[in-house]
Parts: sequence; C-alpha cells; structure tokens
Amino acid sequence: MRRRDQCRAIRVLAIDHTAGLAGGEVALARLLAEIDRVRFTPSVVLLEDGPLVQRLREASVRTAVLPTSRALTTAGRADVAASPLALLLNAARTAMLIPRLSAAIRGAGADLVVANSLKAAVITALAAPLAGRPWVWHLHDRIARDYLPGVLVRALRLLARVGPRMVVVNSEATGRTLPNMPAGRTVVVYPAVPDTAPIPPRSPATPTFGLLGRIAPTKGQLEFVHAAAELARTMPDARFEILGDAMFNDHVFADEVRTLPRLLGIEERVTFAGWVDDPAAALAGLTALIHASPVPEPFGQVVIEGMLAGVPVIATAAGGVPEIVDPDGAGEAAGQGVTRTPYGLLIPPGDVAAMAAAMAWVVAHPVDAAHAAARAQTMARARFDIAISAARAQDAWAHALR
Repeated sequence: MRRRDQCRAIRVLAIDHTAGLAGGEVALARLLAEIDRVRFTPSVVLLEDGPLVQRLREASVRTAVLPTSRALTTAGRADVAASPLALLLNAARTAMLIPRLSAAIRGAGADLVVANSLKAAVITALAAPLAGRPWVWHLHDRIARDYLPGVLVRALRLLARVGPRMVVVNSEATGRTLPNMPAGRTVVVYPAVPDTAPIPPRSPATPTFGLLGRIAPTKGQLEFVHAAAELARTMPDARFEILGDAMFNDHVFADEVRTLPRLLGIEERVTFAGWVDDPAAALAGLTALIHASPVPEPFGQVVIEGMLAGVPVIATAAGGVPEIVDPDGAGEAAGQGVTRTPYGLLIPPGDVAAMAAAMAWVVAHPVDAAHAAARAQTMARARFDIAISAARAQDAWAHALR
C-alpha cells in the first residue's frame, strides 16, 4: 500500500452506482454525516446524478458524479443474469468504466475505497487494485437465492472472500449469507437512524395503518393491500397509507399496486402519498407502522424510524428484522400467526391473514401497543445510535488499513 502522512486524516472514498435514495444510499449519507473529520475525510463518487448528490453535499461530503451507461446503472439483478449475452454485455460495460473509475480513485487521493452496493463492489474490485488502493465492502443486501439469481450468489460470495479487506454487513442475518468467510474479515454495523426531536404520536380519528418505503416487490405493498382488504371486512372505518414511490425498474409493479385497491373494493380507504418530506411527522399520525417485506429483509431501517417516531410496529419475522424487534428472542405467540415481543409484533413473511390479525390486535389492545412502542423508542435510541454505528464503521476502516 502507498505510504500516507500519519499526521493527516485518512481519505476514504465511497463509491455507489446510484444516486437514488434507496436504503443503502440513505444509510451511506447518514453514516458519512457522522464521520469524525479529524480521523477521516470522506468523499463520494456516484455513477449518476440524483437526490443523493445534494444530500451528501448538504452534509459537507465532497461528491463527484462519474456519468456512465444507464444500461449499467439501471440493470436489475435478474436482468444481469438473464442470459449469457446479458452477462457479457454487462461485463463489457463494466470493463469500459474501470479505467475512468481507477483514475478518479487516484485523483481523489484515496487511502481506502468503500463500495456501497453490489454493482459498486464488482466495479471497485477491479478499479481499486488498478489504482493501488485497498477497499472495503459495505454490504446492504443478503447474498441468497431468495434475493439474487444463483449465478450471482456464487460470484458475489467468492468476491467477498477474495476481494475486500473487510466486509461491513448491516445485520447478523446478512453476515450469515456469506459462508466460509476468513476469520475477522466480517463486522456487523447496523445502519442507524439519527434521532431528531421527537414528534408526539397523534391518535388518529380512525385506525390508520401505513407502509413506508419505496414501492417494490420486495417491500410488500401487494401483501399490505390484501391485508387491508381483509381487515376492512371487520373494521369498516380503517384507513391505509402507502408512503413512498417506485425507484429503479419498479414502475410497472407500482402501477399494479395502485390498481389493486380498486379491484378489491377498498379504493376509497387506501391513500398513495408518494415520497413525504417529513417521514417522522407522517409516521406520528399512524395507529401502527407496517413492515411487510415478503422476502427476508437484510435489515429494515424503516422499522427503527417507526420506533423512534413512537408508533407501534408490525414487522415480518425474517432476515435482520428480528434483530430489531425481538433482539432477545422473548417473543410469545399472540394467535393467528402473530408473535408479540416487548417492542412490537412480528408476523411471517407473506402471511396476509397474520398481517390483518396483527393490525386488529393493535386496535383491540391500545394500551399494550402504546407501552411496547414506548419501550421500542427507548431501546432504539440506545441500541441504534448513529454515533455507535459511525464509530464501528470507522474502526473497521482503520482495521482494513492495518
């Protein structure tokens, strides 16, 4: 590794293929805003322009855009592995980008490179060594066949073992999808949520349940709407809100979600709010926040957002979510597939009946639900403090350089 003046801050360059505000990108922006600028000087290179650029610059993080082929940045996981030709074309586009990105790494004077997405990891695995720099992978996705095509699972697991000096995973569950990793090369750093001034929860006039996040097949909007229709049969005054919109290649799916309430006869009860400027204020007006992912979620930042907002949380019991909602394994059955924990309710992924039952339970047990929400808020502030996450990430970076 090239020599570095020990008197100056370590220069860390993060690379991401997208400038959208998906979970991994939001986590990156929150993390870099908290970095100790005496120890580290962060900067970012993105492969497209978008809202993440402004958010990083507002946090005084130097950010550059290295425009590249949209066919590379927007290709979905299934698109990349759709055929040998698709793999070949994606490899060719990647190869064309490597020299430019390597030059950008050298030009930034980076001591360490951080890859912040799956695509960024593949590109960084080639560009960072070419620039003579070590790299670390911040992994926000489960490397598993229920999330990725098999050929990508095998390739990315191999890359994790032989490429980065460290892999920073966002949950124990994500870490378990990287078997046979060398000892000491994986560290868990939870993507924490900054705790802003609390907004007192407001009791809505009618039961109101909301799902916050981008509209995508892995986020459970279809399951949420089906559960809403089931609950509406016994709770005619209930209302439902979908907060967020489609990103990447999910606009066709979003159209399907928007059509479903009319087909189920609950069009007047379901509101599509789009992206909201103040998620905390929107959450504060809910009877409960619903996390409905039908496939295991790598972590679930939105669950912490709901906890910090002081509202009851109903979440799917898979992936990294139980590490948030039931960290001590103290959950007990509450009937109809619902598990009650000290901090909220858990339901099986994709179980529409259990989701409807959990919403009905919150309405029927308002005092118990409020007590759980209060405990969850206190726990989230202590356990998912952004300062703790930033310190752990910085320790991982320093260890990678050693």
